[in-house]
Amino acid sequence: MNTFLSFHAVLRNTARYIKLIPALSIFCCFVLPGRSIAGAVTLKRQHVIAADTLADSILYKKRNINNVFDDIYKQNLRVSEGGNDYFTKIKTQLTADLAPNFVLFSTPKSRFFAVFTPRVKLRLLASRGAPVKSPSFMPGATVFFRVNEDTYKPKFFSFGYSHHSNGVRGPSLNADGSFNRDSGKFTTNFYTLTYYTGKRTDKDGLIINRYDNLALEVHAGLFGLGVSEGLKDHYGFIRINGSRMYNLAKAYDDPLEKGKKTYKNWQRIRFDFAYIADKYDNYSAVDFKKRLNVSLKYYYQFPFMQSAALMVGGGYRGQDDYNQFFEDSYGYITIGVASDLSFNFGKH
Repeated sequence: MNTFLSFHAVLRNTARYIKLIPALSIFCCFVLPGRSIAGAVTLKRQHVIAADTLADSILYKKRNINNVFDDIYKQNLRVSEGGNDYFTKIKTQLTADLAPNFVLFSTPKSRFFAVFTPRVKLRLLASRGAPVKSPSFMPGATVFFRVNEDTYKPKFFSFGYSHHSNGVRGPSLNADGSFNRDSGKFTTNFYTLTYYTGKRTDKDGLIINRYDNLALEVHAGLFGLGVSEGLKDHYGFIRINGSRMYNLAKAYDDPLEKGKKTYKNWQRIRFDFAYIADKYDNYSAVDFKKRLNVSLKYYYQFPFMQSAALMVGGGYRGQDDYNQFFEDSYGYITIGVASDLSFNFGKH
């Protein structure tokens, strides 16, 4: 009897479990897949967030690189200088090469950088009345763009257009065919393509930046365009230019915040050369006395000099770059000051 009752109880419980099968099926079909779908959605959302984070990181890195290159471009801009040149062919009391740089385009969003430089060269002659004889007006615009992403070994190009004239309207040539240096018109236009490389070295309390460049300068006069009378075959229309520069920034104690260091430009050394490569008054290709311009300059900024640096240097001009005086060749020594418009003599 007990065995029968036990068997009957087993059957009854089994029937109850069998009745639960549809319910369990429904649960499995709707509830468990729902959890799987929710998990998949969550995983997908995590992937999207990770992808967005990676994209933001890449964008930040690229913009930071562009920002550093903008500072590198500024270090390579022309500086403004004033002082005097000594031992020149025509004696002067004061010379100036004013090159303010107006940055037209500079943003971390782009690898490009554009600047307009209304350059003017002046010479105050050491003669009666101290006249300024026909200044050289040399305005130009330049676009820089990087070709790599290594801010410690930067590589970049620049392309520029420049105009060079003396603002005089008189005849360029005298009656005997010589150049009218007193009141003759001088005009030329040229394009320059430059390739730069650099290297940054960090030392204890010192940052050393070295920059090299090599450029091709082509004047429109080569094609008979934008040039004053008489310059063809007497003025260099194709030039190979280059330079090497060392820019040193030193760590100083911040005068306002104790224990804080700020890096400030300290010294600069710059060597420049230009070689006239086309036909020029029948001078041979190795007549460097008439074809080669070279200069070496040293700049030093004391801590109390916030917007200037002392400058001393010298060089040789095979063809003078002062408009109608281009026929002169001579060596010189220069002493003066340089502005911070391009030195970027600010605290970093």
